[in-house]
Amino acid sequence: MDSVDELHALLDALSRCVHVRVLLVRGAGRGFCAGADLKASLGLGGERSWDGSRLENQLRFSGLIAKMRRIPQPIIAGVHGAAAGGGFSLCMAADVRVAGESAKMHAAFIQLGLSGCEMGSSFFLPRMVGAANAAHLLLTGDRIDANRAHQIGLVSHLVPDSQLVSECNGIAQKMLRTSRLGLILTKQGLNAAANGMSLEDTIALEDRGQVLCLCNDECKEVGRAVL
Repeated sequence: MDSVDELHALLDALSRCVHVRVLLVRGAGRGFCAGADLKASLGLGGERSWDGSRLENQLRFSGLIAKMRRIPQPIIAGVHGAAAGGGFSLCMAADVRVAGESAKMHAAFIQLGLSGCEMGSSFFLPRMVGAANAAHLLLTGDRIDANRAHQIGLVSHLVPDSQLVSECNGIAQKMLRTSRLGLILTKQGLNAAANGMSLEDTIALEDRGQVLCLCNDECKEVGRAVL
């Protein structure tokens, strides 16, 4: 089983898990994720022709993004080193992104003769950094460093690499002090709003969520502890 299959298995398990409340994603090596070996996975080393296996392989990668947004747990991405290609899309699919000073992000596909729109990048980037910045990044494939990513709002926190784990853990601990239902409904609400719901429909969804929380014992306990 390769890393893509392992990620699919993990996300499938988390979609059914009520005990894990927050997911922290980091790279184990020198960087967050440098993307796939495109010569091997997409056949860029040889003649490009239609092959049903190419679409199947593409769906293996892109399917990860939908699953990341679908699981109930908020996802915190701690990014150091390279987050390129598909790794950049995995980073964007997280709910909260924290960058170490070594982070470098790169929507690389346009430079390989492919579309710059890949694995949700054309959905996420305009919503995160605005249409102009998104168009520049996807049409040129320019790399951006951690300072620029923080400046344009691609990441919410910028810390020295040595503090990356503790910063992510600190954010996770804040989430864990809230109610399980509150976290789930907040992620659902953010997803729904990003998908283009009207103001009235968004407020109706929020109203439903608040009433559900007011009727939930754990939510009441969290509220009493604060007040």
